[in-house]
Amino acid sequence: MIIGHELLEKTCKNMIETILLCLDHATKGTIYRIGPLPELRSVRVTCGIREPGNGTIRWGLPTVSDYNPPGKTWLQYQDQPGRALEAMGWCVERQKSWTADDPDEDQRSVRKQLSGEPEDWHHMEPVLVKKADLYGQDDSDLDYPCNWKGKPIWQDSDYVVVAVIKIHFLPHTIRRGDRATKVIKKLSRVLGTEMFSLHIRESVSQVQQELASERMASCNAVAHELRNTLTKLSFIFSAINAEISFLREQWEEQIFRSVGEVRGKTSILVHLNQILLNKMAHLNGNRELGEVARSLAEEQNELAALPLLPEQAERWVSQKIRPKWQRLLEESPLWTDAKEEVQSLLDQLGKALWIGTDENLAKRLDHLPEELRRHWPRLAYVDFSVDKLPVLEEILQLLQHPDMPIPHKTQTHKVLSSLKALVEIIPEMETRANRILESMRNGSGKDLQDYWKDRIRNGDPAHP
Repeated sequence: MIIGHELLEKTCKNMIETILLCLDHATKGTIYRIGPLPELRSVRVTCGIREPGNGTIRWGLPTVSDYNPPGKTWLQYQDQPGRALEAMGWCVERQKSWTADDPDEDQRSVRKQLSGEPEDWHHMEPVLVKKADLYGQDDSDLDYPCNWKGKPIWQDSDYVVVAVIKIHFLPHTIRRGDRATKVIKKLSRVLGTEMFSLHIRESVSQVQQELASERMASCNAVAHELRNTLTKLSFIFSAINAEISFLREQWEEQIFRSVGEVRGKTSILVHLNQILLNKMAHLNGNRELGEVARSLAEEQNELAALPLLPEQAERWVSQKIRPKWQRLLEESPLWTDAKEEVQSLLDQLGKALWIGTDENLAKRLDHLPEELRRHWPRLAYVDFSVDKLPVLEEILQLLQHPDMPIPHKTQTHKVLSSLKALVEIIPEMETRANRILESMRNGSGKDLQDYWKDRIRNGDPAHP
């Protein structure tokens, strides 16, 4: 049975106190817990002794006893040839009481059998609970313990023993079948009912805890999957920014075609790489500087190919390109004669990164309508995020302008329209996900049911 020790001990103390109050000639009470199958360990739960004179009850287990925790298993106290017979074995195996109303003739007095000293007058009563109540109607899977002959006990009984009550009496005040033994038997049934009730309560509590734990685990698993899904949906923003970067490239291409004296970042980076590569072969085995030079060449080529936003490109130059050029110029004489040229190119590169945002250059693109010259650069240099949905709508309108001179304009418009539809549902997905998770964490589906009812009532397109 599933019962916490403190709760069981309190219940057993109440039972012992009740028996001692009902029976004036009772002097001591002990209750043993029996179980589980098939071990049937018998463990003393608590013991109460009536103090002579004032009648108060002193609680506590004996200093030494085989039945003190951890107690004795069925194999240790069952009837066996060559072993002292125990009243505990009788009560548990036969599910019957044992009354020692003549200690000198008590066949199951362990003390008398081992040392010749009789025990006092006592009565032991098994506490029974129906199998069907405890294990359900189907008891075919129960693992019954066996007696010393190998025959399973309790197999033909409707009950199991869950505890044993032992009450001691004043000498010569108890007989088998007398009123005292009948009172103990009736109260044993009360104790069985209480223990079963506690078992049910503890079982329900345990199941609730397990369900709460499983619910939280499920909630965490769902949250993890939802976070992963939402994280994967972040590709939408990258895809939109990639399309915007195409608009940025095309805008800068318009500037380079119309304003001849302007030099773009690609031209400058190609020039820097030429200066770099012309001298790399003469590093004379300086492996460390060779690695710096090769890394610099790769990063300059990569920057030339990437349509980054000006601030992103600026960080690239300041963190990756300038420090490497500075090291090469300081630690190797190979580029000494090109130092001023390199510095000039790096300065030009810094300015070239912002060419597309130069309003004066935009005004010189006379072949474009003023509306395009005003809105194209403003929209092409946006770092898109979910809070910039209105900007995406403006970009779609820009692409529909009849004078927008970019290739694949229709295809770009279709791609961005599809991505816009996905972006618009992300906040709603997050709201719904959070609502579901909150409902799962709280363990109540009422809020969630009300939420979906509202969605359906309001014509949520996701629900017919």
